[in-house]
Amino acid sequence: MAATTIPQVTLHSSSGHRKMPVIGLGTAPEATSTVTTKDAVLEAIKQGYRHFDAASAYGVEQSVGEAIAEALKLGLVQSRDELFVTSKLWVTDNHAHTIVPALQKSLRTLQLEYLDLYLIHWPIATKPGKVVYPIEVSEIVEFDLKGVWESMEECQKLGLTKAIGVSNFSISRLEKLLSFATIPPAVNQVEVNLGWQQQQLREFCKEKGITVTAFSPLRKGASRGANLVMDNDILKELSDAHGKTVAQICLRWLYEQDLTFVVKSYDKDRMKQNLGIFDWSLTEDDYKKIAEIHQDRLIKGPTKPLLDDLWE
Repeated sequence: MAATTIPQVTLHSSSGHRKMPVIGLGTAPEATSTVTTKDAVLEAIKQGYRHFDAASAYGVEQSVGEAIAEALKLGLVQSRDELFVTSKLWVTDNHAHTIVPALQKSLRTLQLEYLDLYLIHWPIATKPGKVVYPIEVSEIVEFDLKGVWESMEECQKLGLTKAIGVSNFSISRLEKLLSFATIPPAVNQVEVNLGWQQQQLREFCKEKGITVTAFSPLRKGASRGANLVMDNDILKELSDAHGKTVAQICLRWLYEQDLTFVVKSYDKDRMKQNLGIFDWSLTEDDYKKIAEIHQDRLIKGPTKPLLDDLWE
């Protein structure tokens, strides 16, 4: 089976103009998955995936690292440099003095010498401690964005990561960050899907040269009730018209918006289908229908209770 070649985008503020494959495999844990993260990453590499999105809070860094080591041993990739690996800093380490050690710990767990991209997971800091989700509001402390970003820049200067970025940042938070950053964020990873299209934020990021990576691009999570995207009649209609799956319609739309995206599927066939989006296009008529889809944010925040001032 020939592996799919995946288009790439250049991250503007990265060291050595690092290129990021537009589609990545997400590794956030899912209770229902019967496939291990290690096996899923190995299968993905066989299919042509080269971009893997992890986070210290997911508890998967060890498995991702083991899969990469195995892929190298089996000769599925010739060198580590062929892969693009992202991890994220959890809120407990979102303090100027804990960031370099947190990244070094992630690297040890992943058995890697460097990351391609290191992200601030949420624009929130809590008291140091164990990962607890949802975050208890009583644990939140002041988030020193300037001090934190200087430490993120230090991570890139030290060569521990090729690029640095943020996740779940609104326009106003990005504006604040850009006002003092000497290395601007390469990426803002946020929820984008056909049920939450984020047009203003996307336009702002484009203007500032920040690559947007979409998480929850298929708006998954059966536990969260009906899926506004996968169960959408408009999208089922487009799927029939193109002879594609609803997921392929969703991902093709993201690709045509010049976005990058991380898709969480450990199912071998769906992984393959999710790569089948590069040799066909949506029509103007499709776009008119897509514009009618009801908009509602899926991931409203990581805290209990929710914060009022997290988004715009």
